[in-house]
Amino acid sequence: MHRLFWTNCLKTGSQPGMRMKKIVLFTGCIIILLCSSTSLAAQEEFIEPPSRQLTSMPFSQFTGGIVIIQAKLGNFPDTLNFILDTGSSGISLDSITVDYLGLKPTPTERTIRGIAGIRKVSFLFNQQLKFPDLIVDSLDFHINDYSILTAVYGERIDGIIGYSVFKRYIVKLDYDSLKVSFWTKGTIRYPRGGYLLKPTINMLVAQNLRVRDVEAVASRFLYDMGAGVCMLLTRDFIADSNFIDKRRKYFKKEGEGLGGKIDMDLTVIKEVKLGPYKFRNVPIYIFDDENNVTNYPYMGGLVGNDILRRFNVILNYSKNDIYITPNSHFLEPFDYSYSGIELYLINGQIIVGDVAKGSPAEAVGLKEGDQVLAVNKNFSQNLNQYKIALQSPNEKVQLIIRHEGDIKQVKFKLRTIL
Repeated sequence: MHRLFWTNCLKTGSQPGMRMKKIVLFTGCIIILLCSSTSLAAQEEFIEPPSRQLTSMPFSQFTGGIVIIQAKLGNFPDTLNFILDTGSSGISLDSITVDYLGLKPTPTERTIRGIAGIRKVSFLFNQQLKFPDLIVDSLDFHINDYSILTAVYGERIDGIIGYSVFKRYIVKLDYDSLKVSFWTKGTIRYPRGGYLLKPTINMLVAQNLRVRDVEAVASRFLYDMGAGVCMLLTRDFIADSNFIDKRRKYFKKEGEGLGGKIDMDLTVIKEVKLGPYKFRNVPIYIFDDENNVTNYPYMGGLVGNDILRRFNVILNYSKNDIYITPNSHFLEPFDYSYSGIELYLINGQIIVGDVAKGSPAEAVGLKEGDQVLAVNKNFSQNLNQYKIALQSPNEKVQLIIRHEGDIKQVKFKLRTIL
């Protein structure tokens, strides 16, 4: 016991002297306290202050749970729409928005990768992003074309907020109240009833979880709030793990991401386990990761916000913490419907995108480029409402469309992927 105390005192730079003679009168636990006290002054210098709230604001959600918040760029009066995206390693602006604001980005040799492509990007350096009661300085926005995202969600998407902002704050998202708040870094007491994830955060967030079908497999997956799906797995991971039942049916789908559109397969697996929380019969997408976005085998794919939105979340990047608490959406059913069509808002019109072969939509003659005038007698031209109407498996839907100048009505039954 004496030798242990002597060693610790040497490390802290204290002099044992007379104190060593007194220590023999105390118990081991007192020795620990005395050793701690020798470096108390040094420790006090590194104690973080409590985290405090800087601002809070409402957010809205689009298909798949995508989170949209509003902010202003610098001194421009326009309010812009940003997607909150833990799958983004920086921060970005849409090229059309940049042109509208009359800004001149700087060309660079830097590239960004997405599931549908790789491209060089220009930058707007040293910019400000303004939230209510909070200004974020010294941001370098890369510029990208997000017209495909605007078409998918039916609302103007001006940019994506990722790691460049998340790393500076503690960010809390409450999906029950639809509010996001930004807090200073510091000590924080996480609420009861949740679970602390300890992901690897190196610009992107890699989280361990388990997937199960005929076999159970644990791997790392990108924690991606910007993906409006439950899970997206690479074909390499599926082939190597061999965990999916070979009798599973696959449905052709078209997905959208950085670089454009990509063909995918849709199916269902028995279980996804995130921390202690289990989800049954989970829809998953499978794609060819030709651009190595997931750095397989480092990650097998991503877990998206159709799962993650079921938790209120605290993002604490400086501590490598993500704290999740089940919310009121936890038990909501997944979308098992299959129509075989994608809908986009293009130039103010809702247009049919890809029509999958062998799908219910193809069977009634729908074609890519058809204009959708109404769904189930709803003429609102609200893209989100139309997409929700196509999410009722085994139900019949009625579309009024304009095809090559002619207006006609089609009916078909939505299939289920279960």
